[in-house]
Amino acid sequence: MMQQPVQVTPIQNTETQIQKTPQLNDRDYLNDMLLTEKYMCVSYVHALQEASHQALYQDIKAIFDQEADLQRDLYNVMFNKGWYKLESQEPQKIVQTQQQFKQYAEQQFPQ
Repeated sequence: MMQQPVQVTPIQNTETQIQKTPQLNDRDYLNDMLLTEKYMCVSYVHALQEASHQALYQDIKAIFDQEADLQRDLYNVMFNKGWYKLESQEPQKIVQTQQQFKQYAEQQFPQ
């Protein structure tokens, strides 16, 4: 199977400037909220893995889905304000990493 070339689009998120003071600012609050949501999602995953009752599992799953959506929303706000930076990568490096993981998976899970 022939792989399609990987297209890299530039990551552009101009940083919204905020005054740097000893007091907490909007960026600090959003960063704290995002980190809390990440922690909550991981905790819910552990609860899902250990839920012994189907109804409990479904309740936790519904809450997890809401938390994951909230986490994504916070990430998007921070990214759009330029407060969450991502580094672009060369297309060749992406393809190389994909091939590395594909080879690993083929070794671990032969067909």
